[in-house]
Amino acid sequence: MILTGPAIAAAIQTGEITIDPYDPARLSPNAYDWRLGDTLRVCEGDLDAAAPTPYAERPLPADGFVLQPGVLYLGATLEQTCSETYAQLLNGDRTTGSLGIWVHVSAPLGHQGHAIRWTLEIRAARPVRVYPGMTFGKLVFLTAFGAPASYQRQRGKYAATDGIGISRLYEEISPYEEITGGRS
Repeated sequence: MILTGPAIAAAIQTGEITIDPYDPARLSPNAYDWRLGDTLRVCEGDLDAAAPTPYAERPLPADGFVLQPGVLYLGATLEQTCSETYAQLLNGDRTTGSLGIWVHVSAPLGHQGHAIRWTLEIRAARPVRVYPGMTFGKLVFLTAFGAPASYQRQRGKYAATDGIGISRLYEEISPYEEITGGRS
């Protein structure tokens, strides 16, 4: 079940949810409106799942930055969020979608106990100017059923990420290639 805006506010008051920085005006009926951070990583060249992603880091100037089609941008949310009680789901919203921006290509789930500034995989359908701190999507909180399993305590692969993280799939592929000699 999705928490309502008033339930999110109550959970923040009790410490079950942390949003930093938090602005109660950003609560909507069933979500919290999150913002784009101030830096982008522009992925360069051909990407290889067996190697770290090459990128150039670009600060977002106050007068904006134009996203180009066909380019993968990695960004981060301005807000850091965490909850040991609730799972989180990060989404774009109509305001950015209407501009042809995909704010999160994959991985919208925030596990219980994962304190993160969300890494965003951003794509644009057409050239579009974005600004640091602009509303970029919605974050919903979900009731989890079953025994809690904290991401931090399980030392998940991205548990130590603070800000923009690149794919770390290469950490899994290299040992696989050593075992199989590259055969499927």
